[in-house]
Amino acid sequence: MTDPAKPTLLVVDGHSLAFRAFYALPVDSFVTRDGQHTNAIHGFLSMLILLLQNEKPTHLAVAFDISRFSFRTREYAEYKGTRSETPPEFVGQVPLLEEALQAMGVQTLSKEDFEADDILATLATRGAEEGFDVLVVSGDRDAIQLVRPGVTLLYPNARGVSELKRYDRDAVVERYGIEPEQYPDVAALVGETSDNLIGIDKVGEKTAVKWLKQFGSLDEILAHADEITGVVGQNLRDQKDRAVRNRKLNRLVTDVELPVGPLDLERKPIDEQAVRAVFDRLQFKTLLERVLKIAAAERGDSAPSAADAPPADSIPVIRTLVDEELAQWIKKQSASGTTPLGLRVETHGSSVTGFGLASATETVYVPWAEGRMDYVALETWLASDAPKYLQGAKSQYKALHGAGLRLEGIAFDTTLGAWLLKPGLKPESLETQVYDYLGERLAVADPSQLVPENEGASPATEAWYILRIAEYLAGRLDAGSRGVLDDIELPLVPVLATMELTGITVNHDVLSALTAQLSETAATVAAAAFAEIGREINLGSPKQLQEVLFDQLEMPKTRSNKTGFSTDAASLADLQEQNPHPFLDLLLQHRDATKLMQIIASIDKAIDKTGRVHTTYEQAGSSTGRIASNDPNLQNVPVKTEIGRRIRSAFEPSPGFETLLTADYSQIEMRIMAHLSGDAGLIEAFNSGEDLHRFVGARIFSVAPADVTPTMRTKVKAMSYGLAYGLSAFGLSKQLRIETSEAKELMTDYFARFGAVRDYLRNVVEQAKVDGYTTTIFGRRRPFPDLNSSNRVLRENAQRQALNSPIQGSAADILKRAMLSISADMAGMQSRMLLQVHDELVFEVAPGELDDLTSLVRARMGGAADLDVPLDVQIGTGPNWDAAAH
Repeated sequence: MTDPAKPTLLVVDGHSLAFRAFYALPVDSFVTRDGQHTNAIHGFLSMLILLLQNEKPTHLAVAFDISRFSFRTREYAEYKGTRSETPPEFVGQVPLLEEALQAMGVQTLSKEDFEADDILATLATRGAEEGFDVLVVSGDRDAIQLVRPGVTLLYPNARGVSELKRYDRDAVVERYGIEPEQYPDVAALVGETSDNLIGIDKVGEKTAVKWLKQFGSLDEILAHADEITGVVGQNLRDQKDRAVRNRKLNRLVTDVELPVGPLDLERKPIDEQAVRAVFDRLQFKTLLERVLKIAAAERGDSAPSAADAPPADSIPVIRTLVDEELAQWIKKQSASGTTPLGLRVETHGSSVTGFGLASATETVYVPWAEGRMDYVALETWLASDAPKYLQGAKSQYKALHGAGLRLEGIAFDTTLGAWLLKPGLKPESLETQVYDYLGERLAVADPSQLVPENEGASPATEAWYILRIAEYLAGRLDAGSRGVLDDIELPLVPVLATMELTGITVNHDVLSALTAQLSETAATVAAAAFAEIGREINLGSPKQLQEVLFDQLEMPKTRSNKTGFSTDAASLADLQEQNPHPFLDLLLQHRDATKLMQIIASIDKAIDKTGRVHTTYEQAGSSTGRIASNDPNLQNVPVKTEIGRRIRSAFEPSPGFETLLTADYSQIEMRIMAHLSGDAGLIEAFNSGEDLHRFVGARIFSVAPADVTPTMRTKVKAMSYGLAYGLSAFGLSKQLRIETSEAKELMTDYFARFGAVRDYLRNVVEQAKVDGYTTTIFGRRRPFPDLNSSNRVLRENAQRQALNSPIQGSAADILKRAMLSISADMAGMQSRMLLQVHDELVFEVAPGELDDLTSLVRARMGGAADLDVPLDVQIGTGPNWDAAAH
């Protein structure tokens, strides 16, 4: 720990830590509204803020490299020569980081011909001599040589920059077994891969440390090289020039001529106005509040709240209106019939307590007390087609339904608009949207305080912000995305809300019996697993499993992760395939049983007092447009397993309904592939009504369709779907358990006969590189900025996603269009649409309506898109979800 009586000098290697932050945080998750990547800046500043709070340095500097070239590259041209080109997403972040640091009053330094580490070494050495407690923050191991009395190294762990390991002299000795000043000698012998400094062949860290303990220094090791026997001794004698060169290059310079010294680096006050400007541009809301708290603490006063920064536009004065005044206001605002109003429904629990209404210049609050006042004008407006802008419209639709009110005229939803603009974006709170899109702050009460110190914004003010955000988003949505919003997503809001409100009946007794059976199975399997290893362990503990698998059973190591080696399902399945063992088989069986028990428990817990389960549909829950299901998630119920079918058998029609009806698209993704690629062979297969995979298999294997074996059909099916997901020959070989050469031959034969598919898949990625996005049949866009990334992993992931995005997105759009037309045509029926799971819809059928509903569903699903191939719809009925399977 630092001495509180002494000043503390904190010096940071800017490039080193920014690079670590860049690779620790996902690039796509930190992008401003203007497209600027900010993950390196965010990670670095988060670390720095923690250091300021925890270490409280009195003096501070951050050093940056000017370029890769220095006196070391003149000495050795290959120095750091193996490093790849700096990702362009990172390059633009360094100037912004320096700007943010300057606003925070942090001195930044760089020096031509020297590296940032040399600046740190100079400041650390001088600081210790001048009586400072020095903290050096660097991700470069060469900085270990700086550790001495008064100088401590803070080194980031493998997870990035969120955690820093403290290295004083004792910690270095404990970790490496040497004194800090000896570390460069170890590195000289072993080499530094990151710096392209090649060490002595076959000399590792243990050998180098042993020699140092024996001889004391690199110079003495080289002087006694003739005494070292064996291959490593000969290598040392033959390659001693490498060690000499490495030691010369890894020695940090401690006397760089700098314009400032430690005393000149005293912390400056944070320029709050400049910080606000920079952090607002970077959209660092949380980090801004943390920096302002530090500034306030250093001034000795309380931290400013969001309300201290009024928006650029003056918020209209809120008027509370009821009765005639409210009716007149609504009439005036609705005079044109086309001018939208912002709407915010205020709720407490599930009850409506008030309304916020807003035009561009006026805001109104309406307290709601059912049955006490004349709300005819408000109710009429809510139920009219008058355009209304909302945020999170579905939840408000449900709240109004619970109050006996209808909501029509949803003309914009800022949650859906933001999602269509950036499909990878998680649904944001209104507070976040105000900050991200308008650069302003919405007053929010602290939910953790019983009596909040700061009152949150009125629903009327929120409605005004919603109106402005909607206008901002509408101006940035392209025509195709706006069409998807207006024609698909907004009309779907009341359909999904109604399905959520309706729910589906679930038989608790069926689930209980399944839970009991699985619990018994899990216990039996666990006992057998324990017998295999001779002791009991926690089968859910990765740490204990690692000890059993890799130490006790000495199995081959799986891929490494943060805790050692992976014990996830995929890794264990691979391990069992390559190195079968009874314990592994039992462990996988136990995992299956416990996972199914968790699925059942989540459904059982959600059954309400009426015996129904009401899932929540996340309309903005995926990047492709597919709807997600949560609380409980009904999409993770297995379809093809015996237990999965038994779970589905618990879903039943309500009393008064005669059956369940299920409708599912058959091979919809392959049909969309045929349409988009225009491949004559695939189109012929679908139009002829033949089994697709048998048809394709006949052409690939040059046999008659009747001679296509089940094995052939399995291979073709895996490849057909895999190609649309960017499956490689290696991936196909792994999935089918065949040689990679056979998988390559299979893919070659496929493309030889279905060349238009190959051309389409190739062109969709190439076009996305040019456009920056892919598009569905109906105009839904999905941006792919990483297609041109210099980071190979990011680029290849983007390529795989871009391959399938138009197909998956079109499938999602088609199903949603079908739901809209079905819902509209069911208006006069008693039957109800209950569930949407993947490409399947589930209905409960009222007496006497089965034939009409079957015809309706088949026609509307089959006609949801005009493709070059028919949309085949499979329909089944039965007393439960499983029995209704087709």
